[in-house]
Order: sequence, then structure tokens, then C-alpha cells
Amino acid sequence: MPPHCDTIDGPVVKASKIALETGNVNLILPWLPEKGEDELKKAFERTLRVRKMGKEAKELADFWFFETAVRLHRAGEGESFAGLKPAGLDEGPVVPRAEKAIEQGDAGKVIEFLSHTVEEEVHKRFKHAISLKNYDENDVDAARDYVEAMLEFMLYSHKLYTYMTSAGGHSAEATGGHEH
Repeated sequence: MPPHCDTIDGPVVKASKIALETGNVNLILPWLPEKGEDELKKAFERTLRVRKMGKEAKELADFWFFETAVRLHRAGEGESFAGLKPAGLDEGPVVPRAEKAIEQGDAGKVIEFLSHTVEEEVHKRFKHAISLKNYDENDVDAARDYVEAMLEFMLYSHKLYTYMTSAGGHSAEATGGHEH
């Protein structure tokens, strides 16, 4: 996934800021696994105490709390944490559309975008495989190129289908099959 949850302007930090400003830790807890709740609650209480010690202390405590929340969030995804990333990173074309769809209560534009992208990508791989199909049977290099392109088309299609029909989840990855 493109940078999102581990950025300064991402949803985990946004929820952390709201939790700190309102004094309600429950506003950040949904962003991390249950097993991280106790650690985050302790960090929350400590942050609230340190914030009262002045502007610099507040900034430092807040940043530490954001890092703690994102680290626990990433652990819940089974991913490592390499520190907070800066705001404004390119999230790719889907994440902003998906966020807007949630805000507006309408997934139509996301569906349209994804459908168009899938269609383009499948066609591109198919056309490439077909363009290599009529090779000289004695040209082993050309035959290998065709087999590689044909397998790429088939495996891309299979993995796409597998992911689309899986239970999914925030950190789910399509698995299985022949790898190149």
C-alpha cells in the first residue's frame, strides 16, 4: 500500500490528535489491535501529563504518542515500523478516491476507476501474450518470451481474482500460485 497510515497526515495520526485534544483515548483505539490497547492507554496518560509542561514538551510528547500509535497499528498489520513519514506523500490514485467515497457514502467512482484499471491491465497483458504467440517452434528464446508473457497474463488474472474474492482485510495479501 502506498504511504498512508504511517504518515503525519494519515488517519492514525489524525485520530491520535483528536484523541489527545478531546482527552478520549477511545478515538484512537480502533486503529490498533486489542493487544496494543494497554500500551497505548499508558502512553496516552503519560502524554496528557507531559503536554502540560509547556509548548516544546507538548510537541515532543505528541510526536512520541503518534509514533507509538502508528507502531502499534503497523504491528497489528504484521508490518514493521520504520518511523513516521512526512505529510504530503503520494498515496497513489486509489486511496484518495476511497477516502472520498467513504465521506460521500458512494463507491461508484472507486468502482469505475478500478474497473477501468483492471480492464486496461488485463488487456495489456493479453495483447502482449498474443503478440508473441505465433513464434517459430525452433526459436527457443521466442518460445520462452511467449511462455513468460502467457504465464504473466494467466497469473495476473488469477491473483487479481483471488484477491478480489478473498476476505481481504487491511493487511491481506493475495497468495499462492506460481511466482516469477
